[in-house]
Amino acid sequence: MKKNIAIIMGGFSSEYKISLKSGNVVYASLNKGLYNLYRVHIFKDRWVYVNDSGQEYLIDKNDFSIKLDGTKISFDCVFNAIHGSPGEDGFMQAYFQLLQIPHTSCGMYQAALTFNKRDCLSVLKPYGINMAESFHLNLGDAIDEDAIINTVGLPCFVKANKAGSSFGISKVYKKDELRKAIGLAFEEDDEIIIEAFLDGTEVSVGVITYKGEVTVLPITEIVSDNDFFDYKAKYLGESQEITPARISDGMAAKVSEVAKQVYEILKMKGFTRSEFIFQDKEPYLLEINTVPGFTKESILPQQALAAGISLEALFGNAVKEALK
Repeated sequence: MKKNIAIIMGGFSSEYKISLKSGNVVYASLNKGLYNLYRVHIFKDRWVYVNDSGQEYLIDKNDFSIKLDGTKISFDCVFNAIHGSPGEDGFMQAYFQLLQIPHTSCGMYQAALTFNKRDCLSVLKPYGINMAESFHLNLGDAIDEDAIINTVGLPCFVKANKAGSSFGISKVYKKDELRKAIGLAFEEDDEIIIEAFLDGTEVSVGVITYKGEVTVLPITEIVSDNDFFDYKAKYLGESQEITPARISDGMAAKVSEVAKQVYEILKMKGFTRSEFIFQDKEPYLLEINTVPGFTKESILPQQALAAGISLEALFGNAVKEALK
């Protein structure tokens, strides 16, 4: 008997359009001979199943079910394609854990931790993971430009602490640019992180559990046409994403080892994509994504294809692992 799989997409953040694209690629790629697939849009004002004709059916949030023609349909597994809140920050993970519904992403704690960049970096630092110097601000804190510059130097990056897809991020070269950048970041989140600029080769490393084994995918080198790997570079083609990365075998082995170490330290499952910059041939961790992009142009699917893993196999494996 075929399993019922809900593919959740959308979300509450600026990333919802990207999430809808990801979710639809998952829907198109999963084997419909094995699974009954249901696209579920999660928004603040409604949770709905959307059929192929565009008709919407309300989700019963009490048990995450729908009624079609008087028949109640429950789900055996959820494929999580929500980037940002509430799919990447632990809320949906906690909800499904309470309902005892398997899902393809990591656990509640891991999602909440990795979504909070500064908390995650703080947890990993004692393990010897290299990372940039940083300065933290909460909304309402006094802004001391001199203290910030003394800590991280110039240029620096000002980032929303809990946001993805490079929303709320600026590269700052001058002291008088700091307040504007901080204001932009606070539009996305009430916490921000300001990091020292690391000048080096940027790479992205996908780590997944594939056929029961923690697997590091081929590494992608990021070469942005812009000043840094911003939204336009990520989604509007203004970058080169080169897989495998043009780095030495030693550098590749080192960053792969660190990415796998991070996955195992945090007791992850499902998908992760970690970003690093090399300084003096040493990888420095920038952040970890637990619901990375799933479109054909996205980095992790590119890495999987380079490893000989089709989209159907990549997404189908995630469902099989969750159903274990």
